[in-house]
Amino acid sequence: MSDPVYPKPRPDAPLVVFDFDHTLYDGDSGGHLVQWLIRRNPLRILAALAASVLLGPMVAFLPTRRRGISGYIWIGTFGLHGRRGFDAQIDRYVATHKEEVRQRLLPVALETFRKHRAAGDRVVVATGAPPELARAILSFVAHQDVPVIGTAVGPRFGAVVATRHCHNEEKMRMLRERGYGDIAVAYSDSSADLPLLKAARVPVVVNPKPGRIDMFRRALPPGTQILNWGCRDRGGTPTA
Repeated sequence: MSDPVYPKPRPDAPLVVFDFDHTLYDGDSGGHLVQWLIRRNPLRILAALAASVLLGPMVAFLPTRRRGISGYIWIGTFGLHGRRGFDAQIDRYVATHKEEVRQRLLPVALETFRKHRAAGDRVVVATGAPPELARAILSFVAHQDVPVIGTAVGPRFGAVVATRHCHNEEKMRMLRERGYGDIAVAYSDSSADLPLLKAARVPVVVNPKPGRIDMFRRALPPGTQILNWGCRDRGGTPTA
């Protein structure tokens, strides 16, 4: 079966921004990648366990999250030289986990994604995951041509680390730098994406943590949809 052909969006078409993890994909795609990188080597496993005393709390708090994530990526990529080697490992991970990764793509989310593209909207994915990872996963469902803005990585001390985390306010800066400023609709699960959701004329919360629902209701306009697209451990109104 041939891939669907979508209309080329007009420059003035509505801009629709999708988060990736827990929005299009059930889980933390970058976390799954880094776990795979670490688990391939017993020494990396020991290093990650020892470093978790420091890195775990850093990941848990927004101001230090990028450094904590960078620490785990550094452990998982020690010995790689630059982004090209890291992207090759991403492609290897996706190729060897095809079925597992494919099953994590949420059908309701993908149908919403497809409808926006079929309507001629400008659709962009903005994610905290590495962009090569999101693009490789989206290629399973014929959306590899959609622009992806994600966390930038680069070499540091013999490994690869996150040099710019596409997260919170930084995600908005990265979108604007690429010319994506006037957002019609935004979809995300994360409280860290409040800047993105607030910037959209129509924010849609999908698959939020149950404990965050009241916060979203207070922070976003009355009537904002809070939906569940198939993440069983998340909140929101189920969507058929």
